[in-house]
Amino acid sequence: MRNKTRRILLLTITGVFNLLNLTASAQDLPGKRDSISSTILKEKRFIQVVLPEKYKKGSTDKYNVLYVLDGEGNTKLFTQIQQFIESESYMPPTIIVGVLNTDRNRDFLPTHVENTKTSGGADKFLSFFKEELIPFINKNYPSDGNNTLFGHSFGGVFVTYALLTEPQLFESYIAADPSYWWDKQVMLKMTSSKLANLTNLNKNLYISGREGDELKEMGIPPMDSLLKKTAPNGLTWKVTSYPNETHGSVKLKSIYDGLKFSYAGYQPRYIIIHPMAGIMLKDKPIKLWFFGDTTKVKYTTDGTEPTLTSAPVKKEIMLYSAGKVTAKLFTHGSRYDKSFTANLKTGTYLAAGKLAKNMKAGGFDYAYYEGKWDKLPDFKNLKPIKSGKADSSFSLGKLPAQNNFALVISGQLEVTEDGYHSFVLSSDDGSRFYLGNQLLIDYDGLHGDDDVKTYIIPLKKGFYPIREEYFQKEGGAKLSLEYLTPKNIETMKSLPIPLTLQYGSSTL
Repeated sequence: MRNKTRRILLLTITGVFNLLNLTASAQDLPGKRDSISSTILKEKRFIQVVLPEKYKKGSTDKYNVLYVLDGEGNTKLFTQIQQFIESESYMPPTIIVGVLNTDRNRDFLPTHVENTKTSGGADKFLSFFKEELIPFINKNYPSDGNNTLFGHSFGGVFVTYALLTEPQLFESYIAADPSYWWDKQVMLKMTSSKLANLTNLNKNLYISGREGDELKEMGIPPMDSLLKKTAPNGLTWKVTSYPNETHGSVKLKSIYDGLKFSYAGYQPRYIIIHPMAGIMLKDKPIKLWFFGDTTKVKYTTDGTEPTLTSAPVKKEIMLYSAGKVTAKLFTHGSRYDKSFTANLKTGTYLAAGKLAKNMKAGGFDYAYYEGKWDKLPDFKNLKPIKSGKADSSFSLGKLPAQNNFALVISGQLEVTEDGYHSFVLSSDDGSRFYLGNQLLIDYDGLHGDDDVKTYIIPLKKGFYPIREEYFQKEGGAKLSLEYLTPKNIETMKSLPIPLTLQYGSSTL
C-alpha cells in the first residue's frame, strides 16, 4: 500500500511538473518552435528543434537526431549536456527535437489502467513517430536518418516500448528512471515475450535509476535480470543506478552517461591520411602519414575494403607504387566504422615554365568580388570590385566585407628544387587550387575549416602559374595555402609560401 501511494504521488508530481514546464518554459527553450498536424493523433503537435551550433544554412552536412520526450522540461537541459559532451569530443554535433506534450499518460503508456483514464495510447504515439514526425524531420531538417530516443519516468516506459515494437526506428534508446511498475510491471512481460526474438539489432539501450528502495519500486532490477537472460547479441545494453538522486535530478546524469554510452567509439576527426591525392613518379616512393588514433585502423593498398585481418596502420607507411590506399577504423558495434582513402596516380613531373614579363616577387595578385553564393561562382562572368597585391600587408580581415564575398589569388610560383611538393589547403567556405593550369584540389561548397585537403605532385625548378579561388558566405572567413618542399617534407610541417617565391603583376 505504501509503495502504491508513493507511485500515485510521484505520478501527480510529475504531471504537475510537466504542466508548469509547458507554461513557464515555452518562451525560453533553445532552438526553433515548429509544429506538425498529426492525422494519427488527430491534433497539432508542437516540437522544439535545436540545430547544431556550427550549422550553416545551405550546408550539405547531415546530423544524427536526438528525440527528447517531455520536451517542455527536458529540451534545455538535454541541449546543454549534449553541447558539453560534443565540446569534449565524445559525440558529434546533433539535431535535438524536443517533443512537447499534449497528454503524456495517453502517449507514453502502452496499456490502459482504469484510474489513469487516458492511458494506453503508446501504439498511436509510436506510429506518429514512425509515419509522421521522423519523416517530417528528415524532410525539413538536415537529418542523416540516425535517431536516438530519450525518455524519463513514463517516457522511459515509452522508450522501452519503442525498442520492443519498432526496434529499427532508433539507433539508441535511453530510459531514465523508467516506471516499470506501471500496470503490474507489464513492460517486464512484454520484454520477456518479445526481446529474445529481435534479430539483427545493432542497437544501444541505456537504463538508469536511483540506488536503494527507489530502484526496486520503479521495477528496474527485474528488467536488469531479464536483460541478462534474454538480450540478443545485437543489443548493447547497460543498467546503472545513481546514489543520492531524486526522480527529477537523476535526469542529469542519465542524459550525460546515456549519450556517452550511445556514442561509445566516436572519434571527432577519425583518421586523416596525407597526402590525400596526387601524382607519383615511377620508382620514386612516397610516405603516407596517418593522423589520429590508429590503434583500431587497418589498411589496404590494392583498392579493396580493409577487414579485421588486414594490415594494421602505422603512423607512416612507405608507398612504392600508385594506387588507392584505404584505411578503415573499426569501432564497437560497427556504428562508427569509417573508411578513408588516398588516391595516387602514376605520372611525370609537371612541366615548369619561365617567368612572365612584368612579374615581380613579393606577393601574388588578388581580385575581390561581392555576391551571395553557396558554391564558387564562374569568375569569367564577374567583374572585380577591388584588386591588389596579396603581400605582407594583405589579410582577409582587411577586405571591404567579411560575408558574401569571393576572391581570386593568382600569379606565378617559383620552385627552387626538383622533387615532390605537397600542398595543403584549408578554407571556410569553399575553395579551389590550381597549379600549372591544372586543378589539384577542389574544396568547394559551404563548410567550416575543420579539415584540410592535401595533394602531392613532382615539380621541376622553374615557374608555375598558380591560382586560388575562394568564396565566403557567412561566419568566420579563412583561406590558407601552405606547402612542403623536398627539403622539409620529412618534417610533416607545412609552411606558408615565402613572399620571395610569390610573383605578381608589377603594375599593381
